[in-house]
Amino acid sequence: MQFSKSTDYALHALLHLGNSERCNNVGIKELASTLGVSESYLSKIMSKLRQDGIVRAVPGVNGGYELARPAEQITFLDVIQVIEGRQKLFECSNTNSQQHRLLAEEETAKRDQDQERSGKCECLVQKVMEGAEQHLHQYLREHTIQSVLDEAFKHGNHETNKK
Repeated sequence: MQFSKSTDYALHALLHLGNSERCNNVGIKELASTLGVSESYLSKIMSKLRQDGIVRAVPGVNGGYELARPAEQITFLDVIQVIEGRQKLFECSNTNSQQHRLLAEEETAKRDQDQERSGKCECLVQKVMEGAEQHLHQYLREHTIQSVLDEAFKHGNHETNKK
């Protein structure tokens, strides 16, 4: 599993906005220059973040983007789901095989024999993968734009302005 460069740029752009000293309003040219990415590519990313309510566009000559909500309320999971989508990371595609039936939990198979016949009993492989996905989501929920800014400030990497 690998996240796209768009997710990388989105997270870094949000960190820049969260660390901005000018009322968090940063123009697309400055953001693109800071991240080393084209304005058009970054505009598409920022548009997705705007549509999902993570940033807001400030119109006008001195316009740009700012965080639409406090940095401590923007989780890494929020950003990843906007950019990458909200699909499951793993789905068992081997539901009709003999191997799948062997790996299906016995109590599930006994409880849901109709589901077993339709190939929908819970596979142990899927159960492990869903558990891993839940842990990943929880971890990403615990990390916010503000928590990373706080960590950077603690290590003296950046000056931060908390909201």
